Amino acid sequence: MQQILGYMRKAIIDYKMIEDGDRIAVGVSGGKDSVALLTGLARLRNFIGIQYELVAITLDPCFDQVKTDYTPIAELCRQFGIEYVLKETNIGPVIFKIREESSPCSLCARMRRGALHDVAKEHGCNKIALGHHWDDAVETFYMNLFIEARLGCFSPVTYLSRKDVTVIRPLVLAPEADIRRAVNRVGLPVVKSRCPVDGATQRQKTKDYLNDLEKINPGVKKRLFGAMVRGHISGW
Repeated sequence: MQQILGYMRKAIIDYKMIEDGDRIAVGVSGGKDSVALLTGLARLRNFIGIQYELVAITLDPCFDQVKTDYTPIAELCRQFGIEYVLKETNIGPVIFKIREESSPCSLCARMRRGALHDVAKEHGCNKIALGHHWDDAVETFYMNLFIEARLGCFSPVTYLSRKDVTVIRPLVLAPEADIRRAVNRVGLPVVKSRCPVDGATQRQKTKDYLNDLEKINPGVKKRLFGAMVRGHISGW
C-alpha cells in the first residue's frame, strides 16, 4: 500500500487537489479502486501535512431491484473513523427496466454523477474524490480519439460551477495492476458489482485491446499517456 500512497501523494501535491479545511466526499462503489482510494486518503491524513475531513458515500443502484450488502465497506469506514453514507437509488431499475437501454453505461454514469454530487453537497462537502486511475486515463484518451474523434480526457481536478464542488482524482498516477496487488496484499474488502453488463462494456473492450497492444508493443500505454501530458490535454 505504500506504493499507492506515494502515487496519491504525488498527484495530490502536483495538481493541488487538497487544501486545509477541505471536506471530501469519497465515492465508494465497493470496487478495488474505490476502497484503495478511501484507504489511501484515510492513511495520508497522518503524514501529508494537510488537514481535511472525509465522508464515504456509496450509491446502491439496486440492480434487479435488489439491495447490495455493503456491510464490509461500513466496517472499513468504522475502522478509520470515517462517516459513511449509504444511499439507495433507482438507477438500476430506470436503466434496465424502464428505459431498457441497449448501451446503458453513459446514462448510468450521468445518473450516478448527479446523485453523488447531490449527496456530497447535502453533507457539506466541497470536494468529491473519485477512483479513476492511470489506466482509466489512458483508456479514456484512446476512446475519445478513436471512437469520438476528439482529443480529450477527464481532468485530474475539475471545478463544477453549477454544483460549486470540485472533483479530484488522487489515483490518476497509480497503474491498475499496482492497485490490484495492494488491495489483495492488504486484504481490503471488495464488494462485487451486480451490474448486468459488468465486464462487457466498451471500456472493457478498450482495456483488453490496449493490454493486447502492450504485449506486442511494450510501452505503448506510457507513450499515449506521455503524449496527453505533453499536449496539456484536459488539464494534464
